[in-house]
Amino acid sequence: MSHTIMPVRLGQKLTGQVIDVLYNGFGVVMLNDYSIHMANAFPDETVTFEITQVNRKFARAEVIDVVDPSPDRLEAGKDYLLDVGIAPYINLRYEAQLKLKQFQVEKFYAAAGIDANIAPTIGMENPTHYRNKTVVPIKRDGDKLVTGFIKRRTPGEILPLSDYYVNDPVIDQTIGTVRDILNAHHISVFSDETQQGEMRYIMVRRGYYSHELMVVLVAQTATIKDEMAIANEIAAIVPGIRSVVLNHNPRALHLLMSGDNRTLWGADAIHDTLLGIEFEIGPNSFYQVNPQTTEVLYALAARKAELKPTDTVIDAYSGIGTIGLTVASQVKQVLGVEVIERAVIDAQKNVMNNQVKNATFITADAPAQMHRWQQEGLHANVIFVDPPRRGLTNELLDAVTEMRPDRFVYVSCNPATMARDAKYLIEQGFHIKGDVQPLDQFPQTAHVEVVTVFEPNN
Repeated sequence: MSHTIMPVRLGQKLTGQVIDVLYNGFGVVMLNDYSIHMANAFPDETVTFEITQVNRKFARAEVIDVVDPSPDRLEAGKDYLLDVGIAPYINLRYEAQLKLKQFQVEKFYAAAGIDANIAPTIGMENPTHYRNKTVVPIKRDGDKLVTGFIKRRTPGEILPLSDYYVNDPVIDQTIGTVRDILNAHHISVFSDETQQGEMRYIMVRRGYYSHELMVVLVAQTATIKDEMAIANEIAAIVPGIRSVVLNHNPRALHLLMSGDNRTLWGADAIHDTLLGIEFEIGPNSFYQVNPQTTEVLYALAARKAELKPTDTVIDAYSGIGTIGLTVASQVKQVLGVEVIERAVIDAQKNVMNNQVKNATFITADAPAQMHRWQQEGLHANVIFVDPPRRGLTNELLDAVTEMRPDRFVYVSCNPATMARDAKYLIEQGFHIKGDVQPLDQFPQTAHVEVVTVFEPNN
């Protein structure tokens, strides 16, 4: 019986030069044709590392010494954030983070065979403590509850945290307060091993402008012990609290949160504003996590769309209406389509609350609805999309190419799938108009937002 001989072995210590950084934030060292991936390793650095995982395609390693550091390296003193993967670029100067993200977008477009100009990444003035939402796991450690993040390579172990570095500090404080209240009531935590226990996660979201705050207790069970007393104690202590919700989310669903919510105290939702439009935000609402750069992002997308007062705009994957409602005042009409009914209900509330007269949101499959609109003779001057990380489906891309809008504005949180979709659109008779614009929606992490505008040829 033959055995594959691996080029490295577990526990082996090696030294090499970092030749690349992957989009997941891991630096790459090559050993002949075999790649070794590791966190906290940046381009052109020489590092000593220890092999921690081996397979046929690549190995993973931990950096144990930086022999020749990059001039862009800094020591932030927060390597615990590397242990949980919250901030893989914590030890890289912010200007270098922006350049690296621009380079990564360039690589994806080049790999797709697309000749495009990738503009410098737009950054933040203060690239820390920006997130308006977080979901954290909870675990019992002896006689106390702990909150934090799951350590890399050890799925059952939570590293206790009080400063998550990327969250609004009030959110971090609230997590600790809620955890301590749950602990005082001796609330049990669900265990995968025993399949017993109540609590699984704590979710907190906070309005950037409104300062309204929502706490969601994510539980394995439909009820938790002392739930009303717990909700009232949270309401009495947490500044800005407007809503305490219990989310029933059995482990078998394999979700961070389900759609099964029950308000224990206060309102069912909180509110915040974006480019002057007020939005109602429920426990499950998709709302960009960095409100400061989201305003820059949507204003940029609107500007690149070259909107006109006579335009008909389609907002596909419209969610609670964030893009459509923020451009409605600049165009003739906005038509939003979203398959998730509760998101459309929220969008319709946002239309009414803001007294917007020229925006309509409907529940439907976006490609099918766009085909119906086309059959009815509707011409869309501009179509906006802001899809999840998996990008656009072929059905949606085909619907766009059939409608042939004057401008197609693609907002993406994953440049790999965006470049894939861009290639498809170009093959179907579209071209990229202007620069491809990266924007740092997620500082200290490996992720980047990108805006690209497409026009039909001729």
